[in-house]
Amino acid sequence: MEIVFRSPKLQKACSIERESVRQWGAPKAKKIRQRLADLQAAETLADMSTLPPARCHPLQGDRAGEFAVDVHQPYRLIFEPANDPIPKKEDGSIDLKKITRIRILEVEDYHG
Repeated sequence: MEIVFRSPKLQKACSIERESVRQWGAPKAKKIRQRLADLQAAETLADMSTLPPARCHPLQGDRAGEFAVDVHQPYRLIFEPANDPIPKKEDGSIDLKKITRIRILEVEDYHG
């Protein structure tokens, strides 16, 4: 999948190892970079559901339309489909098999 970022600052933090470690610490930085590699290697978002450790899941409520993958408990890598337009199924839900581009929004513990 193609990956874009919400901001250049976030892209730098996620893409440069030294910046990742400085921002999140070594264990989280390593997992963030691993998850980004997993996402990039996937052809579509549907492929991510076959990776149990990543636990790719849609978010709900005010975050509907966004997705998350586990990073380092309790942190998640949060992203949204970036295809234009976003492919939908007949029932109106997002067609994960056609999502080939995502936008990384943030890395956070959204439970707190």
